[in-house]
Amino acid sequence: MNPTRLFVLGALSKRGPMHGHQLRRDARVDRAELWSQVKPGSLYGALHRLEGEGLIRPLRTEQDGALPARTVYEITAEGIRELRALRDEAFTEFELKPDPVDLALAVSADLDRDVLRGYVEDRIAVLAARELQFDHQLDRRWPDQSTADDLIVAHAKMRIQTEIAWHKKVLADIDKLEAR
Repeated sequence: MNPTRLFVLGALSKRGPMHGHQLRRDARVDRAELWSQVKPGSLYGALHRLEGEGLIRPLRTEQDGALPARTVYEITAEGIRELRALRDEAFTEFELKPDPVDLALAVSADLDRDVLRGYVEDRIAVLAARELQFDHQLDRRWPDQSTADDLIVAHAKMRIQTEIAWHKKVLADIDKLEAR
């Protein structure tokens, strides 16, 4: 499942015809980088690929003053079918990818426990900072923030909280790890 394709097709289906700059802005305003793997810089390339596949089509070209001309795209009937398939795939696909930290922990028997403790504490600090970002997102609601947006933020926060709890368990059990 390609999240960028899903984002572009979903945005065009939901909001109607748009040009690439509007899609990028929407990704930034919706804070897509916090809750998805969509990178705003990848959207222009995705537009060209989707057009080449007949999933979107150019509707018109707009130009405001001295700004560059911008192509406005709309989703096609085939694009709507692709959107449904991608959405179905996203809802039904479940993949819990292994975290590289698990492998690093499995091969850390020769690592000094204080060094390992430092790594784990640093990871907790990064996770806690990320959790604060989501707290601030809830404090700074945007005008059209929906219940779905709130649920997405809650999902991300819960995942981070679980990661923090696991890292704290590693810290608590760090002296029980086998040393070589």
